Amino acid sequence: QLVESGGGLVEPGGSLRLSCAVSGRTLSSLFMGWFRQAPGKEREFVAFINRSGGATNYADSVKGRFAISRDNAKNTLYLQMSSLKSEDTAIYYCAAQTFYRPAYYYIDAYDYWGQGTQVTVSS
Repeated sequence: QLVESGGGLVEPGGSLRLSCAVSGRTLSSLFMGWFRQAPGKEREFVAFINRSGGATNYADSVKGRFAISRDNAKNTLYLQMSSLKSEDTAIYYCAAQTFYRPAYYYIDAYDYWGQGTQVTVSS
């Protein structure tokens, strides 16, 4: 089970940290991703991290502003978001791969999903 938290309302230029608590499996066995879905749009890839946390990848739209990380001891995945823009407004989802699939930017590459947490960037 994946449970996201940390969403909310933030002003443009602000920061927010999302968390994804993993239960039922050990986080260290999973490859993890963050996706988001804005109103009226398809769900899109945001970030990916390998099992050790030593390799990450980002969508161009968030590169340099967002950072994905993980604490395997706490079974928790994070997404630190900075310099937020109105276009970052979306429901954010964490997702898990039980084995590595290189097309990690595709929704179908993941086995488990959280329920999502709303992030709204507005003044």
